[in-house]
Amino acid sequence: MTERVTVSLDEDSHTALEALLSETNHGQSELVRRALTFYAANFEAASGRPSDNLEQYYRMLTSGEHVLLDIDFLHAFLEHCYDGGDPDPEFVAAADRVSDYHAREYAQRFENVGEVLEWLSFCGFLEVRREEGDVYHIVFPSEAIRWFMTRFIERSTVDMPTEIEIDRGVSKVIVTERPD
Repeated sequence: MTERVTVSLDEDSHTALEALLSETNHGQSELVRRALTFYAANFEAASGRPSDNLEQYYRMLTSGEHVLLDIDFLHAFLEHCYDGGDPDPEFVAAADRVSDYHAREYAQRFENVGEVLEWLSFCGFLEVRREEGDVYHIVFPSEAIRWFMTRFIERSTVDMPTEIEIDRGVSKVIVTERPD
């Protein structure tokens, strides 16, 4: 079904339409359809009401504590640390210091390990699916990231009022959380 709409353009929107017409070689109707579809998909950001995720990313980045990192860089760093077999002991010691620091933070910030896993999923390190009870299936993009993040999860949750059991696969793990 085709619906006809008449639109009045101000000077700015007319200039934008003309620029897009010459850049895309699409007709006015096609551009307006695409613009409306794009606006609908991005309404929260365009209307000044960022989504919860966008707001969280904004807080993370503006604090100076986190950075955006291309996933290929993460893979490259971890593969470099594995060069020759076992992870470099100096890297492991540094990663453990970071994990231990986060243990103090996470004990105060999160109620349970499930919340930590959701946070790490939001950060892009893993995909988590909660099963019945406190059982979580976690998928990692590579074996190196599985090793790195599993070690981080074990060390960064030690101060929480729960204990975890981890069953390891190649790129997946099952985490079972039990009250202390």
